[in-house]
Amino acid sequence: MRLATIRTGDSTVAVRVDNPDTATTIDGYRDLSSLLTNHDWATIAADADGASVELSSADYAPVLPRPGKIICVGLNYRSHIAEMGRDLPAFPTLFAKFPEALTGPYDDVVVPEYAASQLDWEAELAVVIGHRAYQVPAAHAAAHIAGYTVINDYTMRDYQYRTTQWDQGKTFEKTSGFGPHLVTDYQLGTAIEARLDGELMQSAKTDDLVFPPDQLVSYISHIVSLAPGDVIITGTTGGVGHARTPPRYISDGQTVEVSIDGIGAVKNTTRVK
Repeated sequence: MRLATIRTGDSTVAVRVDNPDTATTIDGYRDLSSLLTNHDWATIAADADGASVELSSADYAPVLPRPGKIICVGLNYRSHIAEMGRDLPAFPTLFAKFPEALTGPYDDVVVPEYAASQLDWEAELAVVIGHRAYQVPAAHAAAHIAGYTVINDYTMRDYQYRTTQWDQGKTFEKTSGFGPHLVTDYQLGTAIEARLDGELMQSAKTDDLVFPPDQLVSYISHIVSLAPGDVIITGTTGGVGHARTPPRYISDGQTVEVSIDGIGAVKNTTRVK
């Protein structure tokens, strides 16, 4: 099943995507963040019989506009760890992104000029929690996952490396394209790619993760409860601009597309102001 959040004037609505052309509104739920708070969200979505929505003209909001928590994982693809000159980690490297950093999968990303000198792309698979998880064994973690989606962990490298803590370079306002769909039956192992104005920059498979989703859910849930609608961003693969010789960065007017086969793609154009 595929789900999304669509903008409708001054509001939004949760929808079930029925085919590439049409979706059905899930009446009573303004977005997927509110839908996932209902324990029976999957049945409600599958049985929805609301209005039909033409997707060719749909305005997609961030697939989950209001996550309670966004937990990011650094250095989790073997290829990215190698290009950064680091050893494989024994434990996940965790940091936070705030909900204000999210934007729609096709929205422009507006970057303040003072933060625009080292803009970088990061293609990432995001895990969305469907049922509360606390101290969950890895063997049972899959039952707590609602599904998967796409995000560009858009990064201001100069801000990121001002200190040893990364958050400040990862959570600028409305810079992370998120969506377009939440896919409930996605299986790891498909292609994940990032393209800059059509040029391939990152290419890997989503099963190259050091810590896969079930391990991440288990590990994080032994630190803090994961609630329905929380998001885990699983890390990026090799090919980021900052690790190139010479470095490559995103310029004003350039478009980054992040895609995962079996889920979809986000495509955001940078506007420096």
